[in-house]
Amino acid sequence: MGQSVSETPASILIIDDHPLLRRGVAQLLELEDDLRLVGDTGEPAEGVRLAAELDPDMILLDLNMPGMDGIQTLKALRESGYAGRIVMFTVSDHEEDLVAALRGGADGYLLKDMEPEEMVRQLRQAALGRMVVSESLTALLAEALRNQRTAPATPDIHSLTQREREILRELAAGLSNKLIARKLDITEGTVKVHVKHLLKKLNLRSRVEAAVWAVQEGIDAR
Repeated sequence: MGQSVSETPASILIIDDHPLLRRGVAQLLELEDDLRLVGDTGEPAEGVRLAAELDPDMILLDLNMPGMDGIQTLKALRESGYAGRIVMFTVSDHEEDLVAALRGGADGYLLKDMEPEEMVRQLRQAALGRMVVSESLTALLAEALRNQRTAPATPDIHSLTQREREILRELAAGLSNKLIARKLDITEGTVKVHVKHLLKKLNLRSRVEAAVWAVQEGIDAR
């Protein structure tokens, strides 16, 4: 099985209006021991209800759906209190969609034309608490954030404390607050406070922006 006894499969909910795609992903996940489909729906509102009922570890969310689109669904999920991982799964490689999703609280953005094996690998990374973005979009994301940053001040690494630099380095590696807390042996609440402070100091609006900026600048936060 490849799992330790203490591990349980990461539960996944799919919200996508294409039945064939939902079935394809379901069949793909059936082959994996560490990823488990717990529900799927083509109705965004039903997806929000299922998220509250099933509390899955991760939601695979389509971007373009009739009625309530993916960004609206994303916001509804976050406003309803869902705190799990949300990964956008879409055909859109448009800069504005990518940025809107990540700023709206998504933990990843994957393109539907990816190979099945690569998709499973990325979902595993997301389940571990890492941010996932299709490789072809990373340069686009960096450029988009550079172009759309309206903050008057340029981020300055020297404004951060040693601890904030350590946390920034882990953000750049794509780690979640929970994983950062475990690695640095501090509480998750403390990590959240540090993230809030470092974003304010750097004039950035999200942890995703901070991660991309740190990687682009080649910052060594040791």
